[in-house]
Amino acid sequence: MEKNKNGNDKAQREGTPLGQSAAQAKTRNRKEERRRARLERKQEKQKYKAALVEERRYGTGESIGWDKLDNTAHLFPVIAGEDMSNVYRIFVTLHEDVDKEALQRSLDLVLPKFDGFNVRLRQGVFWYYFEENGKPAPLVLEEHTYPCRYIIQNRNRNYLFRVTYYKNRINLEVFHALTDGMGGINFLKELTYQYLRITHPGLLEQMGDQLSTDTSLNREDSFLKNYKKSHARAYQTQKAYLLKGERLKSGEFGVIHGVMGIAALKEAAHRYGASINEYLVAAYIYSIYMECLHGMPSKLPIRVAVPVNLRPYFHSVTTKNFFVMVSAEFFPINESYTFAEAVAMTKKSLGEQITKEHLEEVFSYNVSNEKNIIARAVPLFLKNLAIRYVYTKTALANTTTVTNIGNIGVADAYRPYIKMFGAFLAMSKGQPLKGTICSYGDRLMFTFSSVLKDPSVQRGFFGRLAEDGVEVSIESNGVYYE
Repeated sequence: MEKNKNGNDKAQREGTPLGQSAAQAKTRNRKEERRRARLERKQEKQKYKAALVEERRYGTGESIGWDKLDNTAHLFPVIAGEDMSNVYRIFVTLHEDVDKEALQRSLDLVLPKFDGFNVRLRQGVFWYYFEENGKPAPLVLEEHTYPCRYIIQNRNRNYLFRVTYYKNRINLEVFHALTDGMGGINFLKELTYQYLRITHPGLLEQMGDQLSTDTSLNREDSFLKNYKKSHARAYQTQKAYLLKGERLKSGEFGVIHGVMGIAALKEAAHRYGASINEYLVAAYIYSIYMECLHGMPSKLPIRVAVPVNLRPYFHSVTTKNFFVMVSAEFFPINESYTFAEAVAMTKKSLGEQITKEHLEEVFSYNVSNEKNIIARAVPLFLKNLAIRYVYTKTALANTTTVTNIGNIGVADAYRPYIKMFGAFLAMSKGQPLKGTICSYGDRLMFTFSSVLKDPSVQRGFFGRLAEDGVEVSIESNGVYYE
């Protein structure tokens, strides 16, 4: 071995103790590096937690500790799994590609201000409940797989949502127990605002760095607050016509967006004496009637579940779930129904149900079951069995679901940077195809999400709109390309 002028081995001069091989020294150095890295991560985590505690009280001034699930949220942990994730997606597309680091920083800043997102789900003896999370925000990732996958808490820092991006699109995916679409929009808008302020410093100077004044942090259970008295069951349990057919490969998920002008759509709907929502639901029903039933009579009705946002009816600004389901029904007992007849039936069906009185009946029945003293004392595992049974009966009472997120407004300063908003749903029992309506500015996006291989219903739907003079631009995630 080479000697230096002091008579020591060269290995010792380079940091290797006498009698120890270079390989051993290398291993020792690697262990030391890992130890230092672990210590640095621990220190960073402690700093993050300290900052989190300081910022946590942005909305209410006190720690939430734990929180009850709202009446609707009790369902989702019971039925959720890999095949039925109960995860929905809301997204925003920008006029520029997304910067990953800026988006992560935005999430880190926004999350502590939203108690309703900063929780994890826990299982008690009698009910599920939310507990304050306190971990660093989940990692922002570039999208590399199909959307609306089941969220496994312990692989997501125990959070019930995820944020991904792809090119110029920011995706927020939310487990439905956390909040409904309006709560999701509330969070996504603030995340987008924060991102734009970071990537465009001029916006920060102009708008400041606080949440918008119209962003709600309210966490009341509006079901319980507005519950009046027990009512009889007010939702359908009779079986509906179900969509069947060859499915996509396991794990695949088909998405088709149709973007159209609101003015042309409104004109087409008004020709049938219908609102845009009634017209689109009817077009979906009629497409199923023509493409699946081929215009023939059916022993079962085509029934579309339509979630109704209850906030405007009961003056609520809660960020918890606050919606109920009504059903638009089309029962083709005869042959050769026209589209105009389908619109009339849809309009009548929805009109009879979307009243404050009926909506109150629907959720009051559900709340009365939760408030039942005997039911409250039943252990959670027995409640879960009952919930699954009731869910199966009601799920098979609808052919599909169409949800309307509504028109999303943003502050004027951010408009030049935002191109479009959209949303879509995961699949549920008996419903392999669903539709979602979302609009922004003067355009509306109708999105189909599906696990069926045949897109004929989607094609029939957009064809129906084209026949009425509505120009539609089609986009897809590529599942149906051949």
